[in-house]
Amino acid sequence: MGFRPKATAMPDPTPAKKKVYVETTVVSDATALPSRDVVQLGRQVATQEWWATAARRFDLYCSDVVKREAMRGNPDAADRRLEALRDVPELQTTRQALALAERLTESKAIPREYPDDALHVALAAICGMDYLVSWNFKHITNAQTIPLIKRICAESGFPCPEICTPYQLQAEGDIP
Repeated sequence: MGFRPKATAMPDPTPAKKKVYVETTVVSDATALPSRDVVQLGRQVATQEWWATAARRFDLYCSDVVKREAMRGNPDAADRRLEALRDVPELQTTRQALALAERLTESKAIPREYPDDALHVALAAICGMDYLVSWNFKHITNAQTIPLIKRICAESGFPCPEICTPYQLQAEGDIP
């Protein structure tokens, strides 16, 4: 009888994809007609480049809030947004998410007048997203509010996802 090594499972060489919550401003820019405003156009181009490879590199998620917001406005634009989101799994709003969103607005991390912005952050945190990607510099992707958002999430028992723009999540070779 010879020595037989114990069978061990080989580790999966493919690391798990990071989970990304796609906020409405991102899908809007990914599907928008070209803007005549050069700053907006640059944002659209960066978003479209990111969107073209994002589903291969990340596990993308949206929410019922994103889909509700995507339905607003011009019907043709809404159709393009909803089509882009067709295969993106949808997170459902829960009582827990509503409670965290309320804490975010009570603390003034996000203004009370923008409950959907607070709900985007809350859903991303509660559902364990690695990133929340947004172009909403006013209430979400804001260097002054992110530390407060992170603190409120942590105090509520949830790790805050990294809040960033599509440009910040570009693959190394995609950045001009």
